[in-house]
This record gives sequence, C-alpha cells and structure tokens, in this order.
Amino acid sequence: MSSLTVDNDTVSLPVRTAPTRVTRPASDFSRLGVRRASGGVDVAVYAPRATAVEVCFFRTEDKKEIEEPWFLEGPVHGVWHGHVPGILPGTAYGFRAHGKWDVASAQRFNPDRLLLDPYARAVCGTPRLDNALYDYARTDDGSPVLPLLPSATDTIGYARRGVVIDTQFSAAKSRPRVPWRQTVIYEGHVKGLTKRHPGVPEHLRGTYAGLAHPAFVEHLQRLGVTTLELLPIHAAMPEPFLEGKGLTNYWGYNTLAFFAPEPSYATEHAQRRGPQAVVEEVTGMVELLHQAGIEVLLDVVYNHTCEAGYEGMSLSMRGLDEAGYYLHNPDGTCLDYTGCGNTLDFRRTRVVQLALDSLRYWTQDIGVDGFRFDLAVTLGRHREHFTDHHPFLSALATDPILRDTKLITEPWDIGPGGWRTGQFPSPLADWNDRYRDTVRTYWLADAARQAHGHAPSSLTDFGNRISGSADLFSSGEVPGGRGPLGSINFITAHDGFTLADLVSYNHKHNEANGENNVDGTNKNLSWNHGTEGWQTDDDIAAAVIPARRQSMRNLLGTLLVSAGVPMITAGDEMGRSQLGNNNAYCQDNEVSWLDWDLDEWQDDLIETTSYLLKLRRDNPALCPIRFASGRPFSGDSLPDLAWFSSDGSPREAAQWHDPYNRALQMMRSGKGKHRDALVVFNGSLTDVSVRLAVGRTIDAGEKTAALGWCLTWDSSWSHPGSEEHTLFPAAHDVSVEPLSMQIYLSERML
Repeated sequence: MSSLTVDNDTVSLPVRTAPTRVTRPASDFSRLGVRRASGGVDVAVYAPRATAVEVCFFRTEDKKEIEEPWFLEGPVHGVWHGHVPGILPGTAYGFRAHGKWDVASAQRFNPDRLLLDPYARAVCGTPRLDNALYDYARTDDGSPVLPLLPSATDTIGYARRGVVIDTQFSAAKSRPRVPWRQTVIYEGHVKGLTKRHPGVPEHLRGTYAGLAHPAFVEHLQRLGVTTLELLPIHAAMPEPFLEGKGLTNYWGYNTLAFFAPEPSYATEHAQRRGPQAVVEEVTGMVELLHQAGIEVLLDVVYNHTCEAGYEGMSLSMRGLDEAGYYLHNPDGTCLDYTGCGNTLDFRRTRVVQLALDSLRYWTQDIGVDGFRFDLAVTLGRHREHFTDHHPFLSALATDPILRDTKLITEPWDIGPGGWRTGQFPSPLADWNDRYRDTVRTYWLADAARQAHGHAPSSLTDFGNRISGSADLFSSGEVPGGRGPLGSINFITAHDGFTLADLVSYNHKHNEANGENNVDGTNKNLSWNHGTEGWQTDDDIAAAVIPARRQSMRNLLGTLLVSAGVPMITAGDEMGRSQLGNNNAYCQDNEVSWLDWDLDEWQDDLIETTSYLLKLRRDNPALCPIRFASGRPFSGDSLPDLAWFSSDGSPREAAQWHDPYNRALQMMRSGKGKHRDALVVFNGSLTDVSVRLAVGRTIDAGEKTAALGWCLTWDSSWSHPGSEEHTLFPAAHDVSVEPLSMQIYLSERML
C-alpha cells in the first residue's frame, strides 16, 4: 500500500494494476452510466474530446484495496464504452480521462483525477476538501500557481466514488396523483423537518426514514397539506468558502451527482449497510408517504454544479468534458449566470439528456411525483438568450414520463433578462415572486408606512395577485394561458425570512453566516410592529406580540383564499423564527431545524392553518381554477368574481388607485353548486365599518331574498374555534378590526 501526504494528512492509495482493455463493447452504449449486464457491467461515459478513458473499479484483497483500471473503447458519438465482467453490486468505481491540457479552450484532462460518473446512482466516501481535488497545481495556502498547470497529485483519498447498485426498484406503486386544484405544497429540508421531533425515534431523526415516520406524517395530515417539497437531496459537496468558517451548505445547492441521493441524510444503519441501502431508504420514504396520500417533490439544481468556476475543483464533468458541459468566456473562464461560479450549457444535447435522464430516473425508479427547478431560466437559455421554446422545456412538457409529474420553476437567474415569472410554457408552474411581494406589501410594508405617517401603496396589484395574476399567467401557446394554477403562491420560502421573522424584524440579521451581514436580500417588505427582534421585553410584548400573531394569520389567510397553488414553508404554521437570519443556507443547527416544543399560541397557529386549509378544501369558491371574467358562469346568476367597497357598493376603478381606501370585499361565486364566498380585508390601522355585500338571491315565496353571510373565520381570532360562527343578513354592517380579514360563506337565513 502506497500513500501520499497532502496538507499534512496521509492518505492511503490503492494498489493500481496495469490497465486492461475491454474485450467487447457495451451492449447498449447509448445508455450512459454503469449498468449490470451479462455477468458484469456495461459502461458508457460521454467524453468526446478525451484521447482515452479508463474506468477504474475497486476491490479489497488481503486487506488491501486494489484499483483495477480498464481502457474503454471509443469514442462513438463522443461515448467511451465497454463491458467489464465480474463486477458486482456494491463495487466502487470512477473514471480517469486522458487528453489535452489547454485551459484557454476549456480542455483540462488530467488522468490523476478520479472522476465521478455523472450517471452514478449511488456514491460512497465522505467528501474531504483539499488541494488534491483541484486539477491544477496550488500553493499550500490554496492559491493557484499561474499559469494553471496540471497537478500530479491523485484524488483517490478525497474524491467521492460511484457505486454499482441494483436499480430494479418497485417504485411508485401508489402515487397519490393529487390534482393541481387540490394541491397544497409544504416546503422543507430532510434533516431540519425531524431533527428535533420528539415523536420520531432518535435514530430516525433528520433522515429520509424520519420523514416517513407516523409522527411526522400525522402532522402533514393534520395540516391538510398534500405535497411535500424537499430541498435538494442530490449528493452534494461542501464548499471551501464555508468550511473555512466552520460552516456547511445546509440547503444543499451544491450538487455533485444528479442521480445519487445524499448519503448523509440516511440513517446510520443504512449508511453502514452501504449505498444500496441508502437508495432503498429513499424509495421506502417515498412509498410510505404515498401510502399516506402525500406526494413528494424534489428541489433540483441542474443550472450549475459544485465544481464552481475556473479555479474550482475537478470532480466529475470538468475532467470529462469541461468545454461541453459548461458555458465559457473566450478566454476559457466560466460564464456565470447562477452566482455559483459555473453554468451548465443547455445548448448542448448531452447536457439536456443528462437532466432528462436524471428526472426520469427519480420519477420511474425512485417514485417521486415532481420537481422544482432551481434558477430555471438557466435551463431555457441559448447562452444569454432565454426562450420558452427551448428544447429542454419542450421535452419536459411532452416527455411521456415527465409530462404527468408536477413541474415547478424558480423563474429567474442572475443572467441578462433573468426575471421570467409567468413566461414558462404549459404545463409548468412558476414560483410567483410578484404575489409574495404584493401580499407582504399590503399587510406589512404598507402598514409600517402608515404607522410612520407615510402614504401606503394602492391596491391595484393586491387585487390582481389574490385573483390569480392574470397579467402574468393568461398568455402563452394555450388560449387563456396556464390559468391561476400556473402560479405557485407563497409568502415565504426557504430563502428569506420565516413568517414569524417577517413580522418581527425590519432588517436582516445574518451575522452568524460570517459575511458581516452583507449576504441575503435587503428587500424583505417586513415590519417589526414597533420593536426589532423576536424576543421582546415584557413591557413591550403585551402590545406587540398579539399584533404580530394577527399579522401572521393575515398572511396565511390571504394565501389560502388566493387563486393559485399555495406553498407553505415548513415551520411557518407554528411560528418558527430564524432570529432574523434571512439567508440561513449555512446554518445546519437549531437556527434552521424545526423546534417541536410548542407553546400554546403555536398550537393555535397550527390549528388555524389546518382550519383554513379545510375551508379551502371544502369550498371551491375559495380556490378557483379559471381566471374570473366578472360575469356569471354559464347557468349561474352571480358573477364569478366581484369587488365591493366597505359600504357594500361595487368598487369603482378610481378606488383601486386610492392608497387610503384600504378596505375591500371580494365575492366569489360557488356557481350555484357550492357556497359563495365573501372575503373582507382591512389593511388600515383603524377599525372599519363594513356593509356586507349583497350576494345571491333565492325565491322566498312570492318574492326573492338575499342569502345571508356566515362568518366562518376572522384573523383576530387566536384560535379558529374561539368564536361562534355568526350568521348575518346581506347588507348588514359589521366592524372589522385594524389590519385584519374575515371569511364569510353564504347561508340561507331562517
């Protein structure tokens, strides 16, 4: 056994045998990756500019690790391939690529790099950041030696390896297939969701298996959410920038492998059993959630990789085909539209294929129900130009496997023309940041302006957002566009303030991230209600805390009566705080993990969320699936949507532009089959007397009479069952508290 020393660490190297040339080609080298076949494995890897490629398998003999390299045949259409006999599941492997070193043309072949298969279904080894992972020579302090020259240090002791597994899973037996109109998304992190959950056994907390435990599943069912969206679970790498600060990329947006699950989220038992067991734990999690009626979506990062920029590590794609996988400037440096150092080049057929093959694998073999695409504009670019007719986007919409999944975009990146909300094709849905900002403005930013004697904004955008954002989602190839269900409505997400922090902080407090509080957005549209910070003195708490909690209920209530698909960030339903950190991507600790030790008010907020979701579920008028016309639906007598002022009269156009006219009523028809809905909003700092709008009329003997309105929820209620549901006649005057909302449903007067 030989060894090398890197940064004062001694790393054992396997005994390397002389390369053997494969004796026959792979049976199907169009299928990339390493697959079991005919008593061994078929191997196929894309490396069109390489002059030779070795696949290296690792076995243990007499307590020594042996590296067995095989030269592959090729390339055929850029693919090196071959059949290697005798390779069994559980065998680790990697690639070594030979070729030209020319940084200016983005060709950086270095056979001392053990490269991870981009199609590896599982990985092994704990990643260790070190100079050895870079393909060029570096000084002891990590600075590059210029000009960049190939490093002679082997990566064996540091790089993650692929592992051959048996991928014959029986996934997706019982998909819930929740229709979009019934979908409620709950966004969270595998580790953070259950790491502190007392009802989940300790050995399962913070793991894939923990998400399938009844204690957590029961919480999802109690809330009434239908779809669990997980932050990235693709195998990832730590970042040098964060490791130097003693931190890590907790969110996981630093992807290494698009097919392999991150092993560290598996139980210790599965990790000890090996990579096959890790993958099986993931499929088991999905299946158990399906049995409970819960869909699973994955947040996926196909816009960049952990190899970072020009001076980043060489772990996989960079060593196989740097020029083909990534976008570059003329001097060979990486073009960065992602803010992460590199940008995958979706002009390239093989990049599109990699993403599609990965998505199909997670759908067919693992069983997931859909995906949220991080920085999705990058995936539709021809370099600097975005098009909604990009081949990748067209493939998503038409692929026989993927077209039936839920496909959600984060419709922006940092490249030119990077904001594209509403511009993706059907059947994709977009995160609606305009919705987020408008609802925050109405309830928080405008309230803060009023409290300081300044004029608030008008309500024109507010009315548009809660009725489905037709200005964004009514156009496209399909007449009428994607409809309200093309909009993923959210108040918060993993990125930014939590719901509790939105009402408790005027400014971000990201000092724990080690970047002098310059990271994270400054556009929070938040309001601390008069004092900064989640923790307040007792003298202040009596006035501030009730107002903050009511603001949280306002935001949740608005979300759940808005046309579109609602997304709730995990923990918002229980008032979770991150102590003002609006960029907690590197906080793998109690700042980010859900705290399940709840006070009474937090249980009340959970009950409120659950109650609002049930109201939405039981009353179609609260969740329309088509844009409103302002006219009655066929066979109905009531307009599908109507707006009224506080005096009960139809709202005039000029009133939408009056910033001080902040009380309004929204009436939606149940189309004669279901109860009609009337939602009253008061965005002012004073009580408002509201005359309830006159809705549907019915025959009452020789004359007609208007249906009454039953008050089913008021955001001033700390608990949804704390007040009686009161029936009022139409045109009745009611008092609406400052900064509050009410939901009424039609009911016959006795």
